[in-house]
Amino acid sequence: MEVLNAIGRRKAAIARVYLRSGKGNITINNRKLEDYFTLTQHQYIVKQPFATLGKLEEFDVKANLEGGGIKGQAEALRLGIARALLKVDPEFRASLKAQGFLTRDPRIVERKKPGQPGARKKFQFSKR
Repeated sequence: MEVLNAIGRRKAAIARVYLRSGKGNITINNRKLEDYFTLTQHQYIVKQPFATLGKLEEFDVKANLEGGGIKGQAEALRLGIARALLKVDPEFRASLKAQGFLTRDPRIVERKKPGQPGARKKFQFSKR
């Protein structure tokens, strides 16, 4: 099988994912999954598409992650892996979509407005 690639995004995080058949190794920025994501919660998020399909030990993943925080990076990687798995077999679409792994989360930071200290926060109002 040739190398399949996909991109996943979440907030400010971008994940470029390269998927090939293998033994289930996941490498992120030339580090093992366990070294990059130390919390098991984030490791679980990354492996969710494979667990849903029951293909945990069939593919090797090489990913480049940049931007954002650790949770956003994990969710961007999950989206990238799900999109790459779709290229392997389009029949995976139903189960991945049912779990919500193909939906790009559109929530991003709202911009700061002029004349205010933040996006929604206002300076204290003084009547006199």
